[in-house]
Amino acid sequence: MTANASTTSLSVPGPTAAAVRAARRRDRAVYTRSHPLLFTLLAVTRRRSVTRIGDAVLVHGTDPYRTALTRIPLDRTATGTTGGAARELSTGGTLFDQEGAGHRDARRALAEDVGAGGVERLRPVWRAVLARRLAPLGMGRTVDLVPLARELAGTTVCALLDAPGEPARVAEAAARAAAAAVRDHLPGPRLPGTARAAAAATARLETLLATDTPGANGETALRAMLAVAAVNTTVAALPRAVAWCSDARLWDEAADDRLRPALVGELLRVIAPSPLLPRVAAADANLDGCPVRAGDRLILVARHAAQAHNQPPDARHPTPPAVAQLVFGAGTHACPGARLARAQLDDTLAALASYRPTVVRARVDRQAALPGWRSLTIRAVGDRESVEER
Repeated sequence: MTANASTTSLSVPGPTAAAVRAARRRDRAVYTRSHPLLFTLLAVTRRRSVTRIGDAVLVHGTDPYRTALTRIPLDRTATGTTGGAARELSTGGTLFDQEGAGHRDARRALAEDVGAGGVERLRPVWRAVLARRLAPLGMGRTVDLVPLARELAGTTVCALLDAPGEPARVAEAAARAAAAAVRDHLPGPRLPGTARAAAAATARLETLLATDTPGANGETALRAMLAVAAVNTTVAALPRAVAWCSDARLWDEAADDRLRPALVGELLRVIAPSPLLPRVAAADANLDGCPVRAGDRLILVARHAAQAHNQPPDARHPTPPAVAQLVFGAGTHACPGARLARAQLDDTLAALASYRPTVVRARVDRQAALPGWRSLTIRAVGDRESVEER
């Protein structure tokens, strides 16, 4: 379904300013409708690279963001952090709260599983989901990308972990666990019972991922947290990226084998699936002139550090990798699943490019852990002018 590699990239027209504005306007809705308080706070404070509000330090600037992840000791288990939430939900150690050699060994093992060889091993799994789920487009029917992304993520996780659970149930449990846990570290009121709901969802997920392999269940908590991360970022990222391609009319770039890798990187930078990283400083430091005390809560805004808010995706002139990759963290805190995320989005765009789909219906998910769509329905239009049904 992809264009021949001999396609001349320079002949591919770029998006118009109006199309880019339309794409940004739609994508902005996943923030303003799902997390309005948080989005307003980040928008108001983003003009300064680092801002203190009480005992919280909001980090927007590219260099301070990188410095916070690479030079400031961080408390992996503090309340209100990703690791803290993972520890509270789970009955065992996780990738987030391990220290020293244990942390390094776990990350190294995961990096091997989702490295180049691991990605190629898993690729047939999600390509089969794409082929089956997207087939209705060729028959003039619509496709909702959210359940597609959910199945793709669940199937990939089960294959990655060699888990016996049914992919749809694994994905559902991972989404529920994350949606409940995220309330622990986002601004706004905490709904009663969310902690119990998150713990119950995580326990269910751990059960679905348990295997009979000797020693494997000793790492059940780690497996569950990996599933939570993989499922929720995939379900948030894929539909948003496709909406950007549709609204900004980027399907020519998606069809070009030489431009598509750059487009994938730019789309992931702009949609920033995990737009902020909640952390806690474990030592005193200084960020761009702002004193940081041990115990301060750090809100690291990946979306702003990667310039997602003011630089639209540009496959011909992509943002330098050192900036674009910040949406996956930095240094020892970089996400080991970045290669997997890029490969899945690359294959999704390649599979859709010939259809040149348009978005016909979109609903924001107001309950999800990460900003995203509850439903994003597309229809193939080929070379015809795309017209959105309001």
